[in-house]
Amino acid sequence: MEFVKKEDSILVIWNNSEQNDIANFVNEIKSIATEGNVFLENSTMINDSSRPKSSFDAVLCNLIPPHSVEHSDNLLAIIIKILKPSGRLIVKDNTDLSSTLKLNGFVNVTKSAGNTYIAEKPKFEVGSKVSLKLGQKPAVWKLDDTVEEAWTGGNDDDIIDDDQLLDEDDLKKPDKQSLRVCATTGKRKACADCSCGLAEELRGETKDTPKSSCGSCYLGDAFRCATCPYLGMPAFKPGEKVLLDLKSDI
Repeated sequence: MEFVKKEDSILVIWNNSEQNDIANFVNEIKSIATEGNVFLENSTMINDSSRPKSSFDAVLCNLIPPHSVEHSDNLLAIIIKILKPSGRLIVKDNTDLSSTLKLNGFVNVTKSAGNTYIAEKPKFEVGSKVSLKLGQKPAVWKLDDTVEEAWTGGNDDDIIDDDQLLDEDDLKKPDKQSLRVCATTGKRKACADCSCGLAEELRGETKDTPKSSCGSCYLGDAFRCATCPYLGMPAFKPGEKVLLDLKSDI
């Protein structure tokens, strides 16, 4: 087994295997890892507290017949914790494990003969952190020059002064009278897009009696739209003639 070194500390994970098969496999591994140690774990019994973190150089999983270990996310999460940084996982599975191994944090995933996958734990411990010196960022982090200059202020000539975006008219306080529109403030002034009939009334024009476009006006304000001519009036019976006082101030 070229993936096992003589000084490795190795964990063998098995399930439903015969004792003779386990013994023969362990003896084969010990003949290679002559200066290391070999440990055994049943895949159905191993848990987060079974072994200390970063304990093994290599984990050999499901290499012993009948190859019935289920490589769940939970098992793979345990394995990556107990592996040392850059530690190796050698696993046999008839399904495609490439994506599953990568999603569980393994790197350098390769597939060899006999549906055997070899993957590595990253060169750092799970949960570790390090400060990044952004001033010395690698070339692969380099952004497009125009984007980087826009965010870092590389060209001061392109920076717009906020005060220049406003002219004198924008800074003037609006007249309260100019803000009075329609029937909101007591002064009868039609909106620019008036649809209630006030604009026609102020121009001396007549407007047809408002008609319901939804058919729900008689139910009350809860069922009326924002521009309903009956807004503010009590509910009435369907078909009942309702007179709107378009000349009254609201």
